[in-house]
Amino acid sequence: MCVIEPSPVVETRRLALRAPGAQDISRLATLANDPDVARMTLRMPHPFGVADAEAFVLQVAVQDPKRARTFLIEHEDHGPVGVIGLFEDADPAPEVGYWIARPFWGRGYATEALQAATVWASKSWKRRALMAGHFSDNPASGRVLEKAGFLYTGEVRKDFSRARNAQTETRRMVWLP
Repeated sequence: MCVIEPSPVVETRRLALRAPGAQDISRLATLANDPDVARMTLRMPHPFGVADAEAFVLQVAVQDPKRARTFLIEHEDHGPVGVIGLFEDADPAPEVGYWIARPFWGRGYATEALQAATVWASKSWKRRALMAGHFSDNPASGRVLEKAGFLYTGEVRKDFSRARNAQTETRRMVWLP
């Protein structure tokens, strides 16, 4: 039987993955209100203001923990630097998505958070596989996924990006523990 933790905290060498809370709303609104961050996600709108951050935190608070988990990525020195989420949708395995704020790009935080999230999903959430995708014009995200052990499936989808307000080519990947 799988026991679901009410609010897990996953720690790495530099990061803590934890549930976002009211104290994070202002910081989330600031970090996420970047067109170059939002345009590489499916669900994030742009502009992204305080009301969007409040709605996001409330949405996470009422998630069914058996079907979805969303973590704030918090750096030991810098505070919140991004978000990573795992959720069940139409795919046969849960999907993972993430974003890192621009000032923290290129520091390995996405890879570190993703590796921790996959271990957590396998051990605590008891998932046997995860799906992910990255936009074809975002090869850096593909490299993050590869470093975390994801493999290309060969499938390319057209998915709607809210920030782009357009269908965008998405390269699909799978992770198997």
